[in-house]
Amino acid sequence: MRSIHVDDIVRTVRDLAIRANTELGEDVVNAFEAALEREESPTGKDILRRLLENAQIAREEKIPMCQDTGFAVVFVDMGQDVHIVGGALREAIEEGVRQGYRNGYLRKSICHPFTRQNTGDNTPAIVHIDFQPGDHFHLTLAPKGGGSENMSRVTMLTPSAGLQGVKDFVVQRVKESGPNPCPPTIVGVGIGGTFEQAALLAKKALLRPLGSLNPDPELQDLEKDWLEAVNRLGIGPQGLGGRITSLAVHIRMMPCHIASLPVAVNIQCHAARHKEASL
Repeated sequence: MRSIHVDDIVRTVRDLAIRANTELGEDVVNAFEAALEREESPTGKDILRRLLENAQIAREEKIPMCQDTGFAVVFVDMGQDVHIVGGALREAIEEGVRQGYRNGYLRKSICHPFTRQNTGDNTPAIVHIDFQPGDHFHLTLAPKGGGSENMSRVTMLTPSAGLQGVKDFVVQRVKESGPNPCPPTIVGVGIGGTFEQAALLAKKALLRPLGSLNPDPELQDLEKDWLEAVNRLGIGPQGLGGRITSLAVHIRMMPCHIASLPVAVNIQCHAARHKEASL
């Protein structure tokens, strides 16, 4: 049994919230640079250069790369032999978010659904906890902006829709989204499970580093094919036309019920922010 004090969790979440909003991952920066080589539109090229400059300024000056600093989505991979001491795990995560958004001067964007009254500290966070064997404890914090999240969808296809039906839904979702999710995007796709599990698969798919191969060989060719289909739409960077509408399509899949074919698309804007740490 290994003990982890909640104070360590608070500090880690606080730092992850600030770093995620100010330090764009090298995989995303590399994807911008690769996209710049492939983009044919002069306007699209200019936008990609500005995104690279924006990322550099944010990192150097420790300021948010986007004014929408997102809903704090926290993934916890926790070994069953870990014991949290000094308080409750969820409250420690919430306090870390509070401190991170306050100390990092990050915009607080969370409000009541109807009155629109702001909670004032960017809580509550969305927390997903996976228990596994062992004594490890790993945190990933992914701020999710409203513009890209609004373009995300879950649908329950009939089994007869098959592979082509899933591809058509994904491509159509990107087409209908147009410029709204601030392309170039990353398209997270969840296939299978249940209604809510498909959405979680799609969101987790966004955490995979850009440029990496899907660990499921069955999905590697699908990702390449669907990305080509998405980029043939011509939406381009920031929706102003061009070759690079999306930087990647990432798919996660699991078995589903014989009567269902759940599919979720979770679109991520160009500010593909997430940071992680192990305690």
